[in-house]
Amino acid sequence: MPIVRFENLAKIFISVALLMTACSSSSASLDHDELVQLFEDWRAFESPPRVNRAPDYTRAGFEQRHSGYLALRERLESFDIDAWPIAEQVDWHLVRAEMNGYDFNQRVLQPWARDPAFYDSIWMSRSDVPAHEGPTHHAVVEVWTYEFPLSSTERQRLIDELSAIPPLFAQARGNLTGNARDLWVTGIRDIQRELSELQALRDLIGSSIDDALDAAITDVEVATRELVSWLEAQAPSKTGPSGIGKDNYTWYQQNVHLVPLTWEDEVRLLQRELDRAWSSLKLEEQRNRHLPPMKAASSPDEYDALASDAVDRIVNFLRDKDIVTVTDYMRPALEAHKGEFVDEKMRNFFLITAHYDPAPLFTHFWHWFELARMDLEPHPSPVRQGALLYNIFDSRNEGTATGVEEMFMHAGLYDDSPRSRELVWILLAQRAARGLGSLYAHANEMTMEEAGGVHMAGTPRGWMRTEKELLIFEQHLYLRQPGYGTSYVTGKYLLERTLADYAKLVEARGETFQIREFFDRLNAIDSIPISLARWEMTGMDNDVNRENP
Repeated sequence: MPIVRFENLAKIFISVALLMTACSSSSASLDHDELVQLFEDWRAFESPPRVNRAPDYTRAGFEQRHSGYLALRERLESFDIDAWPIAEQVDWHLVRAEMNGYDFNQRVLQPWARDPAFYDSIWMSRSDVPAHEGPTHHAVVEVWTYEFPLSSTERQRLIDELSAIPPLFAQARGNLTGNARDLWVTGIRDIQRELSELQALRDLIGSSIDDALDAAITDVEVATRELVSWLEAQAPSKTGPSGIGKDNYTWYQQNVHLVPLTWEDEVRLLQRELDRAWSSLKLEEQRNRHLPPMKAASSPDEYDALASDAVDRIVNFLRDKDIVTVTDYMRPALEAHKGEFVDEKMRNFFLITAHYDPAPLFTHFWHWFELARMDLEPHPSPVRQGALLYNIFDSRNEGTATGVEEMFMHAGLYDDSPRSRELVWILLAQRAARGLGSLYAHANEMTMEEAGGVHMAGTPRGWMRTEKELLIFEQHLYLRQPGYGTSYVTGKYLLERTLADYAKLVEARGETFQIREFFDRLNAIDSIPISLARWEMTGMDNDVNRENP
Protein backbone atom coordinates (compact mmCIF):
# COMPACT_ATOMS: atom_id res chain seq x y z
CA MET A 1 0.00 0.00 0.00
CA PRO A 2 1.55 3.34 -0.99
CA ILE A 3 2.48 5.71 1.80
CA VAL A 4 0.90 9.15 1.58
CA ARG A 5 3.08 11.75 3.23
CA PHE A 6 1.44 14.14 5.74
CA GLU A 7 2.55 17.12 3.68
CA ASN A 8 0.71 15.75 0.63
CA LEU A 9 -2.41 15.04 2.66
CA ALA A 10 -2.28 18.59 3.96
CA LYS A 11 -1.98 19.96 0.44
CA ILE A 12 -4.93 17.85 -0.71
CA PHE A 13 -7.04 19.03 2.21
CA ILE A 14 -6.05 22.65 1.63
CA SER A 15 -6.89 22.43 -2.06
CA VAL A 16 -10.32 20.99 -1.31
CA ALA A 17 -10.96 23.57 1.40
CA LEU A 18 -9.94 26.45 -0.85
CA LEU A 19 -12.09 25.15 -3.69
CA MET A 20 -15.10 24.93 -1.37
CA THR A 21 -14.43 28.38 0.02
CA ALA A 22 -14.04 29.85 -3.46
CA CYS A 23 -17.40 28.42 -4.40
CA SER A 24 -18.94 30.44 -1.60
CA SER A 25 -18.66 33.56 -3.76
CA SER A 26 -20.57 32.04 -6.67
CA SER A 27 -24.08 33.16 -7.49
CA ALA A 28 -26.80 31.73 -5.28
CA SER A 29 -28.48 28.55 -6.46
CA LEU A 30 -32.23 28.11 -6.73
CA ASP A 31 -32.15 26.09 -3.54
CA HIS A 32 -30.50 28.99 -1.76
CA ASP A 33 -33.16 31.30 -3.17
CA GLU A 34 -35.72 28.99 -1.59
CA LEU A 35 -33.82 29.20 1.69
CA VAL A 36 -34.00 32.99 1.52
CA GLN A 37 -37.75 32.73 1.00
CA LEU A 38 -37.99 30.40 4.00
CA PHE A 39 -35.93 32.86 6.02
CA GLU A 40 -38.31 35.69 5.14
CA ASP A 41 -41.33 33.54 6.03
CA TRP A 42 -39.65 32.52 9.27
CA ARG A 43 -38.90 36.11 10.31
CA ALA A 44 -42.49 37.12 9.53
CA PHE A 45 -43.72 34.25 11.72
CA GLU A 46 -41.27 34.93 14.56
CA SER A 47 -42.77 38.37 15.19
CA PRO A 48 -46.00 37.65 17.11
CA PRO A 49 -49.38 38.85 15.88
CA ARG A 50 -50.79 41.94 17.60
CA VAL A 51 -53.69 41.79 20.05
CA ASN A 52 -55.06 45.20 21.01
CA ARG A 53 -51.95 46.74 19.37
CA ALA A 54 -49.53 44.71 21.55
CA PRO A 55 -47.49 41.63 20.52
CA ASP A 56 -49.17 38.48 21.79
CA TYR A 57 -47.00 36.62 24.31
CA THR A 58 -49.85 34.74 25.97
CA ARG A 59 -49.69 30.99 26.48
CA ALA A 60 -52.74 30.56 24.26
CA GLY A 61 -51.12 32.60 21.53
CA PHE A 62 -47.99 30.45 21.49
CA GLU A 63 -50.02 27.24 21.52
CA GLN A 64 -52.12 28.46 18.62
CA ARG A 65 -49.01 29.27 16.57
CA HIS A 66 -47.08 26.08 17.35
CA SER A 67 -48.25 24.25 14.23
CA GLY A 68 -46.91 27.14 12.16
CA TYR A 69 -43.48 26.71 13.76
CA LEU A 70 -43.50 22.97 13.03
CA ALA A 71 -44.38 23.63 9.39
CA LEU A 72 -41.47 26.05 9.02
CA ARG A 73 -39.17 23.58 10.73
CA GLU A 74 -40.26 20.83 8.35
CA ARG A 75 -39.47 23.07 5.39
CA LEU A 76 -36.01 23.76 6.81
CA GLU A 77 -35.23 20.07 7.32
CA SER A 78 -36.31 19.25 3.76
CA PHE A 79 -33.25 21.00 2.31
CA ASP A 80 -30.34 18.88 1.12
CA ILE A 81 -27.39 21.25 1.53
CA ASP A 82 -24.37 18.94 1.40
CA ALA A 83 -23.43 19.97 -2.15
CA TRP A 84 -23.99 23.67 -1.57
CA PRO A 85 -21.08 26.12 -1.37
CA ILE A 86 -19.96 26.59 2.22
CA ALA A 87 -21.33 30.13 2.50
CA GLU A 88 -24.79 28.93 1.50
CA GLN A 89 -24.61 26.02 3.95
CA VAL A 90 -23.68 28.54 6.64
CA ASP A 91 -26.86 30.49 5.87
CA TRP A 92 -28.92 27.33 6.38
CA HIS A 93 -27.28 26.77 9.77
CA LEU A 94 -28.05 30.36 10.75
CA VAL A 95 -31.74 29.86 10.01
CA ARG A 96 -31.70 26.61 11.99
CA ALA A 97 -30.00 28.32 14.92
CA GLU A 98 -32.74 30.96 15.03
CA MET A 99 -35.44 28.29 14.93
CA ASN A 100 -33.65 26.46 17.74
CA GLY A 101 -33.66 29.72 19.68
CA TYR A 102 -37.41 30.06 19.29
CA ASP A 103 -37.86 26.47 20.47
CA PHE A 104 -35.61 27.05 23.50
CA ASN A 105 -37.49 30.19 24.44
CA GLN A 106 -40.79 28.28 24.40
CA ARG A 107 -39.49 25.35 26.43
CA VAL A 108 -37.02 26.87 28.88
CA LEU A 109 -36.16 30.57 28.89
CA GLN A 110 -39.69 31.98 28.58
CA PRO A 111 -38.66 35.59 29.17
CA TRP A 112 -42.23 36.85 28.83
CA ALA A 113 -43.18 34.65 31.83
CA ARG A 114 -40.01 34.69 33.98
CA ASP A 115 -38.27 37.99 33.26
CA PRO A 116 -39.97 41.35 33.95
CA ALA A 117 -37.11 43.17 32.18
CA PHE A 118 -38.34 41.57 28.95
CA TYR A 119 -40.99 44.32 28.94
CA ASP A 120 -38.44 47.17 28.99
CA SER A 121 -39.79 49.29 26.14
CA ILE A 122 -38.13 52.72 25.80
CA TRP A 123 -34.62 52.58 24.35
CA MET A 124 -32.84 55.92 24.11
CA SER A 125 -29.60 54.66 22.56
CA ARG A 126 -28.47 52.18 19.97
CA SER A 127 -26.76 49.09 21.28
CA ASP A 128 -23.08 48.68 20.39
CA VAL A 129 -23.88 45.20 19.04
CA PRO A 130 -26.33 44.37 16.22
CA ALA A 131 -29.38 44.18 18.53
CA HIS A 132 -30.17 44.98 22.14
CA GLU A 133 -28.46 42.70 24.64
CA GLY A 134 -30.79 40.18 26.21
CA PRO A 135 -34.36 39.09 25.44
CA THR A 136 -36.33 42.03 24.04
CA HIS A 137 -39.97 42.23 22.97
CA HIS A 138 -41.12 43.11 19.46
CA ALA A 139 -42.65 46.53 20.13
CA VAL A 140 -39.80 48.51 21.69
CA VAL A 141 -39.62 52.25 21.00
CA GLU A 142 -36.20 53.02 19.55
CA VAL A 143 -35.97 56.72 20.41
CA TRP A 144 -32.50 56.92 18.87
CA THR A 145 -34.01 56.32 15.41
CA TYR A 146 -36.00 59.59 15.58
CA GLU A 147 -34.82 63.05 14.58
CA PHE A 148 -35.98 65.97 16.71
CA PRO A 149 -37.90 68.16 16.18
CA LEU A 150 -40.30 65.55 14.86
CA SER A 151 -41.78 65.73 11.41
CA SER A 152 -45.52 65.08 11.15
CA THR A 153 -44.83 61.57 9.88
CA GLU A 154 -42.38 60.78 12.68
CA ARG A 155 -44.73 62.27 15.25
CA GLN A 156 -47.44 59.82 14.18
CA ARG A 157 -44.97 56.92 14.16
CA LEU A 158 -44.01 57.73 17.73
CA ILE A 159 -47.64 57.94 18.85
CA ASP A 160 -48.38 54.61 17.19
CA GLU A 161 -45.39 52.92 18.81
CA LEU A 162 -46.15 54.33 22.25
CA SER A 163 -49.76 53.17 21.98
CA ALA A 164 -48.63 49.51 22.04
CA ILE A 165 -46.97 49.79 25.46
CA PRO A 166 -49.98 50.18 27.84
CA PRO A 167 -51.80 47.10 26.47
CA LEU A 168 -48.50 45.17 26.52
CA PHE A 169 -47.97 46.05 30.19
CA ALA A 170 -51.53 44.97 30.93
CA GLN A 171 -50.85 41.68 29.15
CA ALA A 172 -47.61 41.28 31.15
CA ARG A 173 -49.57 40.94 34.40
CA GLY A 174 -51.15 37.80 32.98
CA ASN A 175 -48.02 36.47 31.30
CA LEU A 176 -45.57 36.85 34.20
CA THR A 177 -46.21 33.65 36.10
CA GLY A 178 -42.59 32.58 36.69
CA ASN A 179 -40.91 32.06 40.04
CA ALA A 180 -37.36 33.25 39.24
CA ARG A 181 -36.62 35.50 42.20
CA ASP A 182 -33.41 37.22 41.04
CA LEU A 183 -34.87 37.95 37.61
CA TRP A 184 -38.08 39.24 39.14
CA VAL A 185 -36.65 41.52 41.82
CA THR A 186 -33.90 42.97 39.65
CA GLY A 187 -36.20 43.33 36.67
CA ILE A 188 -38.37 45.80 38.58
CA ARG A 189 -35.49 48.27 38.28
CA ASP A 190 -35.64 48.07 34.49
CA ILE A 191 -39.34 48.87 34.40
CA GLN A 192 -38.95 51.70 36.92
CA ARG A 193 -36.27 53.19 34.68
CA GLU A 194 -38.90 53.60 31.96
CA LEU A 195 -40.16 56.66 33.83
CA SER A 196 -36.83 58.46 33.53
CA GLU A 197 -36.57 57.44 29.87
CA LEU A 198 -40.03 58.86 29.22
CA GLN A 199 -38.99 62.12 30.85
CA ALA A 200 -35.91 62.18 28.62
CA LEU A 201 -38.21 61.67 25.65
CA ARG A 202 -40.33 64.61 26.78
CA ASP A 203 -37.18 66.72 27.02
CA LEU A 204 -36.22 65.82 23.46
CA ILE A 205 -39.64 66.76 22.15
CA GLY A 206 -39.64 69.99 24.14
CA SER A 207 -42.14 72.73 23.48
CA SER A 208 -43.27 71.13 20.21
CA ILE A 209 -45.30 68.53 22.09
CA ASP A 210 -49.04 68.51 21.32
CA ASP A 211 -52.03 67.08 23.14
CA ALA A 212 -52.04 63.73 21.31
CA LEU A 213 -48.35 63.09 21.87
CA ASP A 214 -48.54 64.25 25.47
CA ALA A 215 -51.46 61.88 26.08
CA ALA A 216 -49.59 58.95 24.51
CA ILE A 217 -46.58 59.49 26.79
CA THR A 218 -48.81 59.97 29.83
CA ASP A 219 -50.61 56.70 29.11
CA VAL A 220 -47.25 54.88 29.11
CA GLU A 221 -46.24 56.59 32.36
CA VAL A 222 -49.46 55.50 34.05
CA ALA A 223 -49.11 51.93 32.74
CA THR A 224 -45.49 51.82 33.91
CA ARG A 225 -46.38 52.84 37.45
CA GLU A 226 -49.16 50.27 37.54
CA LEU A 227 -46.86 47.50 36.34
CA VAL A 228 -44.15 48.43 38.86
CA SER A 229 -46.70 48.37 41.70
CA TRP A 230 -47.94 44.96 40.62
CA LEU A 231 -44.40 43.56 40.31
CA GLU A 232 -43.49 44.84 43.76
CA ALA A 233 -46.62 43.31 45.25
CA GLN A 234 -45.80 39.93 43.69
CA ALA A 235 -42.09 39.97 44.59
CA PRO A 236 -42.34 38.44 48.11
CA SER A 237 -43.91 35.30 46.63
CA LYS A 238 -41.03 34.73 44.19
CA THR A 239 -38.65 32.24 45.76
CA GLY A 240 -37.26 30.07 42.95
CA PRO A 241 -33.89 29.96 41.17
CA SER A 242 -33.25 32.01 38.05
CA GLY A 243 -30.59 29.92 36.30
CA ILE A 244 -31.48 27.47 33.54
CA GLY A 245 -29.22 24.63 34.73
CA LYS A 246 -26.07 23.12 33.24
CA ASP A 247 -27.71 20.82 30.70
CA ASN A 248 -29.98 23.52 29.33
CA TYR A 249 -27.04 25.93 29.22
CA THR A 250 -24.94 23.52 27.19
CA TRP A 251 -27.81 22.74 24.80
CA TYR A 252 -28.44 26.44 24.27
CA GLN A 253 -24.79 27.25 23.60
CA GLN A 254 -24.28 24.41 21.16
CA ASN A 255 -27.59 24.57 19.27
CA VAL A 256 -28.55 28.25 19.35
CA HIS A 257 -25.40 30.33 19.75
CA LEU A 258 -23.34 27.65 18.00
CA VAL A 259 -20.56 27.77 20.57
CA PRO A 260 -18.98 24.28 20.56
CA LEU A 261 -18.44 24.15 24.32
CA THR A 262 -20.21 22.68 27.35
CA TRP A 263 -20.91 24.44 30.64
CA GLU A 264 -17.92 22.60 32.11
CA ASP A 265 -15.69 23.63 29.18
CA GLU A 266 -16.58 27.25 29.73
CA VAL A 267 -15.82 27.10 33.45
CA ARG A 268 -12.35 25.74 32.70
CA LEU A 269 -11.72 28.27 29.93
CA LEU A 270 -12.83 31.30 31.92
CA GLN A 271 -10.91 30.23 35.01
CA ARG A 272 -7.82 29.76 32.83
CA GLU A 273 -8.22 33.21 31.26
CA LEU A 274 -8.80 34.78 34.68
CA ASP A 275 -5.61 33.19 36.00
CA ARG A 276 -3.69 34.19 32.86
CA ALA A 277 -4.90 37.79 33.07
CA TRP A 278 -3.89 38.13 36.73
CA SER A 279 -0.47 36.54 36.27
CA SER A 280 0.22 38.58 33.12
CA LEU A 281 -0.78 41.76 34.95
CA LYS A 282 1.68 41.01 37.75
CA LEU A 283 4.45 40.43 35.20
CA GLU A 284 3.62 43.71 33.45
CA GLU A 285 3.72 45.52 36.77
CA GLN A 286 7.13 43.97 37.49
CA ARG A 287 8.46 45.05 34.10
CA ASN A 288 7.09 48.57 34.59
CA ARG A 289 8.11 48.96 38.24
CA HIS A 290 10.60 51.75 37.49
CA LEU A 291 8.18 53.71 35.31
CA PRO A 292 6.10 56.53 36.74
CA PRO A 293 2.51 55.53 37.60
CA MET A 294 -0.27 56.40 35.19
CA LYS A 295 -2.23 59.52 36.06
CA ALA A 296 -5.97 59.66 35.48
CA ALA A 297 -7.51 62.61 33.68
CA SER A 298 -8.60 65.17 36.26
CA SER A 299 -10.51 67.61 34.04
CA PRO A 300 -12.67 67.62 30.91
CA ASP A 301 -9.80 69.08 28.88
CA GLU A 302 -7.42 66.36 30.00
CA TYR A 303 -9.92 63.61 29.18
CA ASP A 304 -10.75 65.10 25.79
CA ALA A 305 -7.05 65.23 24.93
CA LEU A 306 -6.57 61.59 25.99
CA ALA A 307 -9.63 60.46 24.01
CA SER A 308 -8.65 62.31 20.83
CA ASP A 309 -5.12 60.94 21.07
CA ALA A 310 -6.50 57.41 21.56
CA VAL A 311 -8.61 57.65 18.42
CA ASP A 312 -5.60 58.86 16.43
CA ARG A 313 -3.34 56.14 17.81
CA ILE A 314 -5.80 53.36 17.05
CA VAL A 315 -6.75 54.44 13.53
CA ASN A 316 -3.14 55.17 12.57
CA PHE A 317 -2.02 51.86 14.06
CA LEU A 318 -4.62 49.88 12.10
CA ARG A 319 -3.62 51.62 8.87
CA ASP A 320 0.16 51.92 9.29
CA LYS A 321 0.64 48.39 10.66
CA ASP A 322 -1.63 46.94 7.97
CA ILE A 323 -3.95 45.33 10.54
CA VAL A 324 -7.20 45.81 8.62
CA THR A 325 -8.39 47.83 5.65
CA VAL A 326 -9.26 51.22 7.15
CA THR A 327 -12.42 52.60 5.58
CA ASP A 328 -13.73 56.15 5.53
CA TYR A 329 -16.37 55.38 8.14
CA MET A 330 -14.09 53.93 10.80
CA ARG A 331 -12.66 57.11 12.31
CA PRO A 332 -16.06 58.89 12.52
CA ALA A 333 -17.58 55.76 14.08
CA LEU A 334 -14.93 55.80 16.80
CA GLU A 335 -14.95 59.56 17.34
CA ALA A 336 -18.71 59.51 17.94
CA HIS A 337 -18.18 57.40 21.05
CA LYS A 338 -15.21 59.01 22.77
CA GLY A 339 -17.24 59.71 25.89
CA GLU A 340 -16.64 62.56 28.29
CA PHE A 341 -15.01 63.37 31.60
CA VAL A 342 -16.68 61.87 34.66
CA ASP A 343 -15.90 62.83 38.24
CA GLU A 344 -13.72 60.27 39.98
CA LYS A 345 -16.42 59.38 42.53
CA MET A 346 -18.87 58.52 39.74
CA ARG A 347 -16.62 56.35 37.56
CA ASN A 348 -17.52 52.72 37.01
CA PHE A 349 -14.96 50.08 36.09
CA PHE A 350 -14.73 50.96 32.41
CA LEU A 351 -14.59 54.69 33.06
CA ILE A 352 -11.73 54.15 35.51
CA THR A 353 -9.65 52.50 32.79
CA ALA A 354 -10.66 55.11 30.20
CA HIS A 355 -9.53 58.01 32.39
CA TYR A 356 -6.04 56.52 32.53
CA ASP A 357 -5.84 55.66 28.84
CA PRO A 358 -8.97 55.30 26.68
CA ALA A 359 -7.20 53.29 23.98
CA PRO A 360 -7.63 49.80 25.53
CA LEU A 361 -11.38 50.37 25.92
CA PHE A 362 -11.61 52.06 22.52
CA THR A 363 -10.17 48.97 20.83
CA HIS A 364 -13.26 47.16 22.17
CA PHE A 365 -15.24 49.78 20.24
CA TRP A 366 -14.46 47.66 17.19
CA HIS A 367 -18.20 47.20 17.71
CA TRP A 368 -18.90 50.55 16.10
CA PHE A 369 -16.80 49.68 13.06
CA GLU A 370 -18.93 46.57 12.66
CA LEU A 371 -22.22 48.41 12.97
CA ALA A 372 -21.11 51.05 10.45
CA ARG A 373 -20.14 48.27 8.06
CA MET A 374 -23.49 46.55 8.52
CA ASP A 375 -25.26 49.83 7.81
CA LEU A 376 -23.17 50.90 4.82
CA GLU A 377 -21.90 47.62 3.37
CA PRO A 378 -24.58 45.02 4.07
CA HIS A 379 -23.79 41.39 3.36
CA PRO A 380 -25.18 40.22 0.00
CA SER A 381 -27.12 37.40 1.65
CA PRO A 382 -30.42 38.55 3.22
CA VAL A 383 -29.88 35.96 5.95
CA ARG A 384 -26.89 37.95 7.22
CA GLN A 385 -28.28 41.46 6.81
CA GLY A 386 -29.14 43.03 10.13
CA ALA A 387 -29.02 41.31 13.50
CA LEU A 388 -29.41 37.61 14.10
CA LEU A 389 -32.17 36.89 16.59
CA TYR A 390 -31.67 35.85 20.23
CA ASN A 391 -28.21 37.48 20.45
CA ILE A 392 -26.77 34.64 18.35
CA PHE A 393 -24.12 37.13 17.22
CA ASP A 394 -22.51 37.35 20.68
CA SER A 395 -19.49 35.07 20.15
CA ARG A 396 -18.64 37.03 17.00
CA ASN A 397 -19.25 40.59 18.11
CA GLU A 398 -18.31 40.47 21.78
CA GLY A 399 -15.62 37.87 21.16
CA THR A 400 -13.95 39.92 18.43
CA ALA A 401 -14.17 43.17 20.38
CA THR A 402 -12.54 41.47 23.37
CA GLY A 403 -10.06 39.55 21.26
CA VAL A 404 -8.66 42.60 19.47
CA GLU A 405 -7.90 44.29 22.80
CA GLU A 406 -5.18 41.76 23.43
CA MET A 407 -4.30 41.11 19.78
CA PHE A 408 -3.57 44.77 19.10
CA MET A 409 -1.49 44.97 22.27
CA HIS A 410 0.64 42.05 21.10
CA ALA A 411 0.88 43.62 17.64
CA GLY A 412 2.48 46.73 19.14
CA LEU A 413 -0.23 49.29 19.89
CA TYR A 414 1.26 50.10 23.32
CA ASP A 415 4.96 49.85 22.53
CA ASP A 416 5.28 53.53 23.51
CA SER A 417 2.95 53.24 26.52
CA PRO A 418 3.91 50.14 28.53
CA ARG A 419 1.59 50.81 31.45
CA SER A 420 -1.39 50.74 29.07
CA ARG A 421 -0.70 47.03 28.74
CA GLU A 422 -1.65 46.66 32.40
CA LEU A 423 -5.11 48.01 31.55
CA VAL A 424 -5.59 45.36 28.87
CA TRP A 425 -5.00 42.57 31.38
CA ILE A 426 -7.30 44.22 33.92
CA LEU A 427 -10.05 44.40 31.29
CA LEU A 428 -9.61 40.72 30.46
CA ALA A 429 -9.64 39.71 34.12
CA GLN A 430 -12.89 41.59 34.71
CA ARG A 431 -14.55 39.93 31.72
CA ALA A 432 -13.39 36.47 32.76
CA ALA A 433 -14.48 36.98 36.38
CA ARG A 434 -17.96 38.25 35.53
CA GLY A 435 -18.49 35.44 33.04
CA LEU A 436 -17.36 32.86 35.57
CA GLY A 437 -19.84 34.20 38.10
CA SER A 438 -22.62 34.05 35.51
CA LEU A 439 -21.87 30.37 34.85
CA TYR A 440 -22.36 29.49 38.50
CA ALA A 441 -25.56 31.54 38.59
CA HIS A 442 -26.97 29.64 35.60
CA ALA A 443 -26.03 26.36 37.26
CA ASN A 444 -28.03 27.57 40.29
CA GLU A 445 -24.95 27.07 42.41
CA MET A 446 -24.94 30.79 43.24
CA THR A 447 -27.45 33.58 43.50
CA MET A 448 -27.00 36.63 41.31
CA GLU A 449 -25.53 38.48 44.29
CA GLU A 450 -23.04 35.68 44.94
CA ALA A 451 -22.07 35.65 41.27
CA GLY A 452 -21.44 39.37 41.64
CA GLY A 453 -19.03 38.49 44.44
CA VAL A 454 -16.97 36.39 42.01
CA HIS A 455 -17.13 39.30 39.58
CA MET A 456 -15.83 41.81 42.15
CA ALA A 457 -13.19 39.57 43.70
CA GLY A 458 -11.75 38.59 40.32
CA THR A 459 -11.34 42.16 39.09
CA PRO A 460 -7.87 43.58 39.92
CA ARG A 461 -7.29 46.69 42.02
CA GLY A 462 -10.80 46.62 43.45
CA TRP A 463 -12.11 48.50 40.43
CA MET A 464 -15.46 46.67 40.43
CA ARG A 465 -16.18 47.80 43.99
CA THR A 466 -16.40 51.51 43.20
CA GLU A 467 -19.81 51.77 41.52
CA LYS A 468 -22.36 49.00 41.99
CA GLU A 469 -24.80 49.84 39.19
CA LEU A 470 -22.51 48.29 36.57
CA LEU A 471 -22.18 45.12 38.64
CA ILE A 472 -25.95 44.73 38.92
CA PHE A 473 -26.52 45.56 35.26
CA GLU A 474 -23.98 43.03 34.02
CA GLN A 475 -24.92 40.10 36.23
CA HIS A 476 -28.62 40.73 35.60
CA LEU A 477 -28.09 40.78 31.83
CA TYR A 478 -26.07 37.57 31.90
CA LEU A 479 -28.73 35.83 33.97
CA ARG A 480 -31.37 36.98 31.50
CA GLN A 481 -29.35 35.96 28.43
CA PRO A 482 -27.49 32.64 28.86
CA GLY A 483 -24.03 32.67 27.37
CA TYR A 484 -23.74 36.41 26.96
CA GLY A 485 -21.56 36.86 30.02
CA THR A 486 -19.10 34.27 28.78
CA SER A 487 -19.22 35.24 25.09
CA TYR A 488 -16.50 37.87 25.50
CA VAL A 489 -13.99 35.20 26.50
CA THR A 490 -15.36 32.15 24.68
CA GLY A 491 -15.67 34.20 21.49
CA LYS A 492 -12.14 35.52 21.98
CA TYR A 493 -10.85 31.97 22.30
CA LEU A 494 -12.73 30.84 19.18
CA LEU A 495 -11.42 33.86 17.26
CA GLU A 496 -7.83 33.09 18.28
CA ARG A 497 -8.34 29.47 17.22
CA THR A 498 -9.71 30.60 13.86
CA LEU A 499 -6.76 32.92 13.32
CA ALA A 500 -4.36 30.07 14.10
CA ASP A 501 -6.11 27.65 11.73
CA TYR A 502 -6.26 30.24 8.96
CA ALA A 503 -2.58 31.12 9.38
CA LYS A 504 -1.57 27.43 9.20
CA LEU A 505 -3.46 26.99 5.93
CA VAL A 506 -1.86 30.08 4.41
CA GLU A 507 1.64 29.04 5.41
CA ALA A 508 1.07 25.47 4.26
CA ARG A 509 0.50 26.93 0.78
CA GLY A 510 3.91 28.54 1.03
CA GLU A 511 2.42 32.02 1.35
CA THR A 512 3.04 34.75 3.91
CA PHE A 513 0.32 35.25 6.49
CA GLN A 514 -1.13 38.76 6.44
CA ILE A 515 -3.24 39.83 9.42
CA ARG A 516 -5.10 42.36 7.25
CA GLU A 517 -6.36 39.61 4.98
CA PHE A 518 -7.63 37.71 8.00
CA PHE A 519 -9.60 40.61 9.45
CA ASP A 520 -10.88 41.70 6.04
CA ARG A 521 -12.25 38.22 5.40
CA LEU A 522 -13.74 38.06 8.87
CA ASN A 523 -15.51 41.37 8.23
CA ALA A 524 -16.79 40.22 4.84
CA ILE A 525 -18.30 37.10 6.41
CA ASP A 526 -20.16 39.43 8.82
CA SER A 527 -21.64 39.08 12.30
CA ILE A 528 -22.25 35.35 12.54
CA PRO A 529 -21.03 32.86 15.17
CA ILE A 530 -17.29 32.30 15.09
CA SER A 531 -17.72 28.55 14.58
CA LEU A 532 -19.42 29.23 11.23
CA ALA A 533 -16.97 31.97 10.28
CA ARG A 534 -14.12 29.52 10.89
CA TRP A 535 -15.79 27.00 8.58
CA GLU A 536 -16.21 29.58 5.85
CA MET A 537 -12.63 30.86 6.21
CA THR A 538 -10.82 27.53 6.47
CA GLY A 539 -13.15 24.77 5.29
CA MET A 540 -12.90 23.21 8.78
CA ASP A 541 -16.37 22.14 9.92
CA ASN A 542 -15.54 20.10 13.02
CA ASP A 543 -17.16 22.76 15.23
CA VAL A 544 -20.41 22.62 13.25
CA ASN A 545 -23.19 20.51 14.70
CA ARG A 546 -24.94 18.76 11.81
CA GLU A 547 -27.34 16.67 13.88
CA ASN A 548 -30.85 17.79 14.68
CA PRO A 549 -31.14 18.65 18.38
